[in-house]
Amino acid sequence: MSESDNKQIIRRAFAAWAAGTGGVFDLLAQNATWTIVGNSVVAGIYRSRDEFMTRVIQPFNSRLSSPLVPVVRALYADGDMVIAYFDASATARDGKPYRNTYTWYLRLKDGAIVEAIAFFDSLEFNEFWARVHPA
Repeated sequence: MSESDNKQIIRRAFAAWAAGTGGVFDLLAQNATWTIVGNSVVAGIYRSRDEFMTRVIQPFNSRLSSPLVPVVRALYADGDMVIAYFDASATARDGKPYRNTYTWYLRLKDGAIVEAIAFFDSLEFNEFWARVHPA
């Protein structure tokens, strides 16, 4: 697939996520690796879609009372890599807002994400993770 195709796939996934009708995680290949860089409580390498969803996304979402909604600032493409720079916000179960800015490096193969590298504000994330208990 071309750079343009890959960028369009990610653009559509973010639009679906913002609309509440799908999202980027729907594109994860079963054997995708997801690396969270930094010092957050969830930093590390997740070696499958299931591991990432079970250990990070499901516990994250269970701390929210409203879905996380992304607002894309920019998308960049270089070969099979698409870089998404975006803000995201939601309301936590304790009624307080969660807001963070993310940069995800997404490597695609045949329309699926096979590798992701994520950067975000670890301090904001860690405070939220510790403050709000999962449902």
